[in-house]
Amino acid sequence: MLKRIFVTAAAVAVLAAPVAVRAGETKDIVDTAVAAGNFKTLASALQAAGLIETLKGKGPFTVFAPTDEAFAKIPKADLDALIADKAKLTKVLTYHVVAGKVMASDVVKLKDAKTVEGEMVKIDASNGVMINKSKVIKADIQTSNGVIHAIDTVLMPQ
Repeated sequence: MLKRIFVTAAAVAVLAAPVAVRAGETKDIVDTAVAAGNFKTLASALQAAGLIETLKGKGPFTVFAPTDEAFAKIPKADLDALIADKAKLTKVLTYHVVAGKVMASDVVKLKDAKTVEGEMVKIDASNGVMINKSKVIKADIQTSNGVIHAIDTVLMPQ
């Protein structure tokens, strides 16, 4: 069901926010996230990791996008260290991206999904939708190259 992606570091980024995006929208994942206004930290992280162009690519991508509030849960010193470590930052960001366009109606049928980073994320739809320990707070933000699901906590690979 999920297509394999050949993009090495398609990051997660950018993600979405409670922004109304209509089907057929012409903005890509990055532009949609930037326009939303509550993904400034994600946008900065994507820039630092060199992943902007990847997420502006053809896709399709599914991005579980942490909001600025999600990033604010990480202690400042830890976040600064993550941003400064490009390899680790790329690993974290690509852990938020799944190859293919996985809409909420498909996500709720899954128990897990393989990320672009290579590890699996756990999915629990028994009480809302949880990706690992992060709650999806806004689903199905459609873009020209995929879909964004905004989440309330940054996902950390093992």
